Amino acid sequence: AWIFGGGLLSQQASIVASDGTISAGPYPETKAVLGGFSIIEVPTRDDALQWAAKFAAACRCAQEVREIMFDPES
Repeated sequence: AWIFGGGLLSQQASIVASDGTISAGPYPETKAVLGGFSIIEVPTRDDALQWAAKFAAACRCAQEVREIMFDPES
């Protein structure tokens, strides 16, 4: 099920390293743009990949799939 998502306000991200150094993002060595995100809840990774394929077709751009780690303390 789709949980939530949204577009990202700025096309320019900043990366702040653990030592406080600030650099351009999302990855300084590329010209990649992250335009938005979606959070979905599905039973399997294969289901997530099927959703990503639907998003890719609708948005006409590649999608990255990542699992959010469960926090038992929350």
